[in-house]
Amino acid sequence: MSTVISAKNLTLAYDNGRNEIIKNASFEIRKGDFVFITGPSGSGKSTLLKSLYGEIRPKEGSLLVGGVEMRNVKARKLQELRKHLGIIFQDYRLINEWTVEKNIVLPLMIDGYPLDVQEAQAQRLLKHVKLSEHADRYPLELSGGEQQRVGVARALSKNPVVILADEPTGNLDEYSSNVIWDLLENACKQLQTTVLVVTHKMPTVFSLPYRHFIIESRGVYEVR
Repeated sequence: MSTVISAKNLTLAYDNGRNEIIKNASFEIRKGDFVFITGPSGSGKSTLLKSLYGEIRPKEGSLLVGGVEMRNVKARKLQELRKHLGIIFQDYRLINEWTVEKNIVLPLMIDGYPLDVQEAQAQRLLKHVKLSEHADRYPLELSGGEQQRVGVARALSKNPVVILADEPTGNLDEYSSNVIWDLLENACKQLQTTVLVVTHKMPTVFSLPYRHFIIESRGVYEVR
């Protein structure tokens, strides 16, 4: 399988490089991998995820995402790369003044897809996340689990090569969490989407083969 993400001697830091969070990390993620990233609070899990979509630039070493070197990536190239990434946040980050359907197609709107394409994709994804009857409702009219399903649908709207999920079930009950895990499993299995999930609690039931990385003491280690 082809490599989608590659890190070599990667160091990530804040405060103009003074506060190193991850140091000299090396790893590879392949197309179709499902990856869990765990570790103590403050260990750098979310920091690593942010580096993968360019919110944080590496201090040292190499980080390739889709063949793009993130250490010195230009704004236009980063914008192009993000078209192939789906991002899921713990706090949903939905636009409360927009309907569920409009929230789902936001990435398509930004990229100027025709209305008929937006509508067709919205209907397909609403059915996929079992929210078809809520298309015209607003986020604050939904439960937390339903809002996160909207977030998953939005992340899938452009058939991404990679999904990055930051604590996607952190605020959810067990039933809603299981629904989210099922959706992410299906994306990986059916579309060969690479999925990276930062989580403090891995699911107890999971049917796919997966990889597990732990971040501790500024290192990134794979559990074998």
